Amino acid sequence: MKILILCTGNSCRSQMAHGFLQSFDPRLEVFSAGTEASGKLNPKAVEVMKEAGVDISHHTSDQVDQYLGKEWDYVITVCGGANENCPVFIGKVKHRLHMGYDDPSHATGTPEFIQSEYYRVRDEIREGFWRLYLERLKAELN
Repeated sequence: MKILILCTGNSCRSQMAHGFLQSFDPRLEVFSAGTEASGKLNPKAVEVMKEAGVDISHHTSDQVDQYLGKEWDYVITVCGGANENCPVFIGKVKHRLHMGYDDPSHATGTPEFIQSEYYRVRDEIREGFWRLYLERLKAELN
């Protein structure tokens, strides 16, 4: 099963979702990309994922262009707020889903508060994608 997770920068939320989904089941082929990919991963995202037992440090931040024209079982967008430009993916896609999450890289305040936002969003992504895996993906794999 091929899954593409999309966001704008492909440095934080889509990378977290990519890491969690891949960790749930090795039969899933998971990729992530962004419409304005930054070319690098957010260091705090890598840090909080490592603390959760998932190493995403080897991931790359890719432009969505390289995935156009391919066939996908799922394309999932994870952009959060209404003001954010969430990408629209045109291609051969069986299922399109939107699972919006806040962008912790936009958090302001004390270092402790900012860190807590990374943890909160990471945990929300893990929970949301675990539910998706249990309720839809796992059954389609069997």
